[in-house]
Amino acid sequence: MIRSTATLAALAFGIATAFTAGTLRAQDVLIKGARVHTASEAGTLERADVLVRGGVIRAVAADVAAPAGVPVFDAAGLELTPTLFGGLSGLGVEEVSGEAETVDHSVALNGPGTVPAIEPDWRPEFDLLPAFNPRSAAIGVNRVAGIGWTVLAPNAMPGGSFVAGQGAAVRLDGSFDAALEAGRSLFIDLGSDSKALAGGSRAAQYMLLEQALREARPAPAAGMVSMVPGHGLLTPLGRETLMRYARGGRVVFHVDRAADIRQAIALAQRSGFEPVIAGGVEAWVVADELARAKVPVLLDALENLPGSFDRLGARLDNAARLHAAGVPVAFTQSGDATHNARKIRQVAGNAVANGLPWEAALAGLTRVPAETFGVADQVGRITVGQRADLVLWSGDPLEVTTFARQVWFDGKPASMRSRQTELRDRYLKPAGPLPRAYTH
Repeated sequence: MIRSTATLAALAFGIATAFTAGTLRAQDVLIKGARVHTASEAGTLERADVLVRGGVIRAVAADVAAPAGVPVFDAAGLELTPTLFGGLSGLGVEEVSGEAETVDHSVALNGPGTVPAIEPDWRPEFDLLPAFNPRSAAIGVNRVAGIGWTVLAPNAMPGGSFVAGQGAAVRLDGSFDAALEAGRSLFIDLGSDSKALAGGSRAAQYMLLEQALREARPAPAAGMVSMVPGHGLLTPLGRETLMRYARGGRVVFHVDRAADIRQAIALAQRSGFEPVIAGGVEAWVVADELARAKVPVLLDALENLPGSFDRLGARLDNAARLHAAGVPVAFTQSGDATHNARKIRQVAGNAVANGLPWEAALAGLTRVPAETFGVADQVGRITVGQRADLVLWSGDPLEVTTFARQVWFDGKPASMRSRQTELRDRYLKPAGPLPRAYTH
């Protein structure tokens, strides 16, 4: 009974907070006197105003006059940034990791409990976006911490394929129309963590990928697909999906070992993919090759231990070395990247402590991921014409003691309450006599 009551309470709160966020409408506001980190060519403006009209940034300058009827938000002494990228995550597709009915980030058609005859295993057409729940309580917890968008990332799992499926960039404003146009990507897990899904060998991963690409490409004659009868990996929709990515689509390779990163780049170049490296623990070893190929890397700057043989070269200055070589660097997390997406600021801050320039670290949470996922015209910068997704901070946004004072989506102030703030306020000892529930 206690469990049922708690569950109902959590569900009720999630619905209430999601409704508040989901009813946001574009608004006018003038944010005055902030230290503005534009994450653009303009850099940091020590004291500037940002004018928002109709949810769009219309001016970024000093001493902007407030148009009639536009509310003014005094931001003197505070710091303004675009809403931050939450890394690759399961926000909105995973509520409670231990409760299967709330987890939608993977597909395993031949996993335990399924019909063994289901064919084939490979489903690149698997797309996380239809499962995205913008009313998730986990989204609210991260939104109040300044996380404004993320990229949904499917995971490979036993019974499935190391071609995990498709993800999308989504805003965390609570709306049902959260997907960012052009933010779709295909995710492929390579290396030792997923080689069991290819029969136990990394070499087999590339063998199977080459076979799948051959199936996806039309044969020279009669428009037939190139495949061996009885040995196909892909469904018709899967072939269509993979072929779309082979025509310049974005493919995110989860890979850590330097040798595997080189193989992923080579595969992308001969297959027509636009590659992105996620993880990249040993990316510093092949930094020059990544820079020449203009391949961005999403990494966790706290990864400094050889947790596996793929990560023997882990080091804290990975991000700094990649940046120095000219590689676009953005951040993600290797641990609980969903419920603790908000801790990505700490990841970026530690990269600064280990040699990455401060401006590059902020760019790794704003401009660089937006450019990497093709959504830089919608998020990631404070420039005229950009939608007004903004965060006002109490101090340096890369310091752990800093907190978000206010978040805006399309110029509309978001609620700064979440399930966690409600629990905090409920159980903090109140002034005066305790309520009856605490004494009886």
